[in-house]
Amino acid sequence: MATNEPLQLNLGSLRSSISLTLHTHHASRIWHGRAAAEGRPGIVGLNGYIAVMNKMKRGSEQDDPYSDWWMLRIEEKLDQTKATLQSLREQVDQALSGVPAALSLGENLNVQPVKLPLFVNAQLGFAAVYLLADYDDIARKLILAHHTALIDRSTLERWLNEGAHALRSLFSLAQQYRYSGCTRDDFAAKNAVSRAALEKFGELPQDVLEGTRRSKFAPPIVRRGLQPRSDGSAAADPSDEAATIEAPEATSSEGEQA
Repeated sequence: MATNEPLQLNLGSLRSSISLTLHTHHASRIWHGRAAAEGRPGIVGLNGYIAVMNKMKRGSEQDDPYSDWWMLRIEEKLDQTKATLQSLREQVDQALSGVPAALSLGENLNVQPVKLPLFVNAQLGFAAVYLLADYDDIARKLILAHHTALIDRSTLERWLNEGAHALRSLFSLAQQYRYSGCTRDDFAAKNAVSRAALEKFGELPQDVLEGTRRSKFAPPIVRRGLQPRSDGSAAADPSDEAATIEAPEATSSEGEQA
């Protein structure tokens, strides 16, 4: 018998299983980074970069204009890194084109690659995952080109280091991000929180401050109905939010997918 009562659907969030397979030690080292030791500074890896991107996205969602500015800076740096890797790929492909037609070279794959589970909440995090996968592919081809006498040892090391440096430069830039704890409403009110942020983090481009220029991956701003603060109290750091996930090997996707 039909009823007029609406059907209740208790739907949860969408999930997908995502992993990254790496074939070279060069790419694996970039993933993990390097812990600081006596007399030797630490190097942030892709897993650390992803954790920062998750926090940055959360800060942007909370209407922190500095988080939006950082997303734009990271987006630009990602484009530069992609261009560097593309240039390397073209050089490697040129070297491999020297193989005689009578000789067939197969894929240079690891017999025991490492498969890493991904837990990424931010699109700018995924963008770097794609770059690391590109670097791993370039490294495999470089090693093959050296093994088959198409490039010498110094060229192999120079090109491997060039790609690794581009990725680590991206991660190092992201590591400088700090959540400001202020919102655009604070700037509009010119309260103590905005003044402290200006003193600590500097001036912002006007279009970023107004919210008219944001990253193409910037999340919708979640307004919690709070009034601008005038007592100097700051919003909660997104690193304290449950939505930010950090894992030893990787960090990954939460919420609904398009």
